[in-house]
Amino acid sequence: MLSGKELILATKPFAKEIRWKSWYHTITGFLLLIGAIIGTYIFPTIMGIPAIIGKILCSIFAAIMLSRVFIIFHDYQHHAILQKSIFANFLFTLFGIYMITPPNIWKRSHDHHHNNNAKLFSASIGSFPIMTKQKFMDVDKKERFYYLAVRHPLNMFFAYLTTFMYGMCIQSFLSNPRRHWDSLAVLIIHFTIAGFIVFNFGWLAWFISFFLPFFLSHMLGSYLFYAQHNFPAAIYKPNTEWNYAGAALESSSYMEMNKIGHWMTANIGYHHVHHLNSRIPFYRLPEAMAAIPELQRPGRTSLSPSNIIKCLRLKAWDPELNRMVGYSEMGLE
Repeated sequence: MLSGKELILATKPFAKEIRWKSWYHTITGFLLLIGAIIGTYIFPTIMGIPAIIGKILCSIFAAIMLSRVFIIFHDYQHHAILQKSIFANFLFTLFGIYMITPPNIWKRSHDHHHNNNAKLFSASIGSFPIMTKQKFMDVDKKERFYYLAVRHPLNMFFAYLTTFMYGMCIQSFLSNPRRHWDSLAVLIIHFTIAGFIVFNFGWLAWFISFFLPFFLSHMLGSYLFYAQHNFPAAIYKPNTEWNYAGAALESSSYMEMNKIGHWMTANIGYHHVHHLNSRIPFYRLPEAMAAIPELQRPGRTSLSPSNIIKCLRLKAWDPELNRMVGYSEMGLE
């Protein structure tokens, strides 16, 4: 059985991009996204079906494509695809701005997440915070409220406003205006685009073409990120017992989906493989999992209502039970 560095080395053959595939998925992703957004404006009445129905469907598809392209952007930030391409850098920088995700702060926070995932005593930069059961019981009401608020389903539901607009942009700028000036710039650009749409096309066009795709894609992305590390089988360890490969296999989930679901989310459901080696391009993650036996028994979850509820009920880490627990097991219900 491979483990540790040996297991990471076994993934290296898959950490080589196939350049034409990287460009194919990138270009088709952007074209489908642009087409969906255009459809929210010009979709006609077809066979008696009101145009508004088609425009809403285009809006939902735009949200799906925002999610897919964001994960491709995330791969680019991990240096897994299209490095040393000036055009790719230009394209993904613009996309990061459009998604109100300043590329620099996103990369710094996400790299911290990868290097500290599943550590019990680490700053929750780029991650949902984790407390032990005992710590949760010991902290004051204010800290307990903040902890639960960040992990609350409503925070994920409104992630466009809370996690991205406020956390990624406003909070980062206020914490260090000189270093995070680009967070303010991204917000100004975002509201300028929104204002342009409202002024020229009206509030309905703004809602369908701009607000709804952002709202849905950020909500989906926020929950996926949560469930990738907050699922019933997840293991958290004290810093002294933590190791990178172990955290990838024990604390990152495999999200069970059909082929369409994996396509829409650019294989981010193979999250344990991604955490083991973030240089593997998203389109090679299934290949790596199929080839390496040690990657074929991950903790699993899905987007079924029952599994979503199971994940959302998890509140704190119980070292005695060696698993995440909910309110009832903490004696709070």
